[in-house]
Amino acid sequence: MNDWIAIGALALVGLLIPLSMMAVSYLLRPSVPETSKRATYESGEVPTGGTRIRFNIQYYMVALLFVVFDIETVLLFPWAVVYQDALGAEEYGLLHALGPMLLFVAILLVGLAWAWRTGAVQWAQTPRQLESGTDRP
Repeated sequence: MNDWIAIGALALVGLLIPLSMMAVSYLLRPSVPETSKRATYESGEVPTGGTRIRFNIQYYMVALLFVVFDIETVLLFPWAVVYQDALGAEEYGLLHALGPMLLFVAILLVGLAWAWRTGAVQWAQTPRQLESGTDRP
């Protein structure tokens, strides 16, 4: 039963510290109600234009490619660590140990080739591309 007392005390401290910090900051903060503080953007600037603006899809593509190839790295490292052990095992041959990872890397290389061909990895156009009016090399 002493373990539950320790868990309860930890949970109580975990709740009391943030609540007390919020209460102290509420009591100590300056309260100056102004209309500018209730504005959409509290930066001192008057908002202009609509809230629905178009973002460049390039930001999305770069983030998506980063996630894909970051996951590749996360999956390659553990495989590389156990690769030596898999080759040493008698029930696995070279094809069983290396095959799935080669297939995985091949699929990722196809994705990289597609991204390269469509220009997803090209952030800005070169002056030659701007002169010719094309977006692909």
